[in-house]
Amino acid sequence: MSGQNDTPPGAGGPEALEAAVLSALPGLRHAFFTRRGGASDGLYTGLNGGLGSADARPAVDENRRRMAGHFGLAPERLVTLYQVHSADVVTVETPFPADERPRADAMVTDRPGVILGIATADCGPLLFADAQAGVIGAAHAGWKGAFAGVLEATIDRMERLGAQRARIRVALGPTISQTAYEVGPEFVDRFTEADPGNSRFFAFSDSAEHARFDLPGFIGARAAAAGIGTFEHLGLCTYGDEVRFYSYRRATHRNETDYGRLIAAIALHQEA
Repeated sequence: MSGQNDTPPGAGGPEALEAAVLSALPGLRHAFFTRRGGASDGLYTGLNGGLGSADARPAVDENRRRMAGHFGLAPERLVTLYQVHSADVVTVETPFPADERPRADAMVTDRPGVILGIATADCGPLLFADAQAGVIGAAHAGWKGAFAGVLEATIDRMERLGAQRARIRVALGPTISQTAYEVGPEFVDRFTEADPGNSRFFAFSDSAEHARFDLPGFIGARAAAAGIGTFEHLGLCTYGDEVRFYSYRRATHRNETDYGRLIAAIALHQEA
């Protein structure tokens, strides 16, 4: 379930969901932004933060300005990646231009005033924090990244900055649910050949030889095995809630030409 500090969209402001495990921590702020409260229209109606979408760039820039404003920071403090479904992680020491995004799927930092942002539209947005060490992270976990170990790689990189995994809290934001995620037999084989125990993340589908994959469950199991302190899943499905969330798979099923991207973000408080 979502946290107790969800922020509804105000006049020109974005709607932001929070996870209880992170909102209770001092020294940082986070947000799983929904699509509500944005400047985009058409297929992207709402708060599309995707630089890789075909949306009008001025609208995307305005949406990102509103997101950064939610953190009380300038838009150039919000950094996102050129995501490639990998387990690659970068350490952010200073914000980089939007058009010079590194090709990776996770970021970590110990620098206040840098907003780490992850773009998703069904994949799992993960936010990490060790408040005591003052280290945060953000990761894009689709099935490829989760399978390749992006969660574990993010934790490892946080430890290099002084975090301790037993203190790290991780929140998984809106993600496609098992009921909406049908996959073929080759997908199932890939997971079960790597670990027969992965069969527990698949349920029979109505279609012959197909199954439904529990991506949030798989991510949660990886988090537990990694030995982190706390994991929370907001329990919200991107596919099933068109009012609040963009969904790549929903757009594909409708033969739409493109789709918006949600942004999940986290930042350490700016030093005075």
